[in-house]
Amino acid sequence: MSSFSPTALLRNLKPDNFTIALLVTVALATFLPCTGQTAVVFGHVTTVAIGALFFLHGAKLSREAVVAGVMHWRLHLLVLASTFILFPLLGLALRPLALTFLTPDLYVGILFLCALPSTVQSSIALTAMARGNVPAAICSASASNFIGIFLAPILVGLLVAKGAESKSSVDAVLSIVMQLLLPFLAGQFLRRWIGRWVDRHKVMLKFVDQGSILLVVYTAFSEAVSEGLWHTISVETLVALGLFSILLLALVLGLMTFISRRLGFSKEDEIAIVFCGSKKSLASGVPMAKVLFATHSLGMVILPLMLFHQIQLMICAVIAQRYARRDEGQEVPASTL
Repeated sequence: MSSFSPTALLRNLKPDNFTIALLVTVALATFLPCTGQTAVVFGHVTTVAIGALFFLHGAKLSREAVVAGVMHWRLHLLVLASTFILFPLLGLALRPLALTFLTPDLYVGILFLCALPSTVQSSIALTAMARGNVPAAICSASASNFIGIFLAPILVGLLVAKGAESKSSVDAVLSIVMQLLLPFLAGQFLRRWIGRWVDRHKVMLKFVDQGSILLVVYTAFSEAVSEGLWHTISVETLVALGLFSILLLALVLGLMTFISRRLGFSKEDEIAIVFCGSKKSLASGVPMAKVLFATHSLGMVILPLMLFHQIQLMICAVIAQRYARRDEGQEVPASTL
């Protein structure tokens, strides 16, 4: 029987190199955000890195693994239920707590956040980093993002009841196809020629995984800072919003971990469910907000999403690192999620 060890606890709490890199990236974006033409350049670099990520995953995954990922319907349904049912229900259930510490406009932003689809790039990158079911994550995250283009405006209308008009974004669909699906298919097509080389250079794939997350964090946080993140609300309100975001994320992570284990999913499937079912897309959310809240306080509506986006990346990156070390005897208990 093992006893409690303060030394072991401190060792687990010690941040790893990637977590430190995330903190440095956030600090860099805060004090030296990319703006103007530099932001455009970083946006292009991020797009290329994400395309490379999907190309390499396409080259790495066998055709049988991809087919198995597409056919894993139980996993996909659970992810969609988390994204479009669990999140909205939690947003409504936490209304008394939210309105105690936050303004009504910020609560509208929280409800808007809860209606959004899952983010694609970071969900898949984190699943890959944690050595989860990447093919299933690709299918689930992409399906969530695609369905969310049509479903999110309906959910916003039901949750917020502002009567705002909404429309689907053809550009968002084309962006998913061009940036994610086509590179993945290209990697699949070239696998017979480059697959073995990719398998021999797994360190490179890990570098692309982590590098793409750092680029997303830096560009997204830079945009938030440039738009006056630290000047629109008080420090006390920002702290309250951050704590509320952590609570919301913790509830979803805990419930998804518990449900996936109760339903008998494998550890690899659990990882895909936890990461794909707990994310909210900043890339999809900002354009939708501009359409749905044209006459509303757009800054306050987007702020909860911007903060939640940063928190979800940082917390889930730590969890992904713990999942990745599971073969070393460091099983991830549900209480840490």
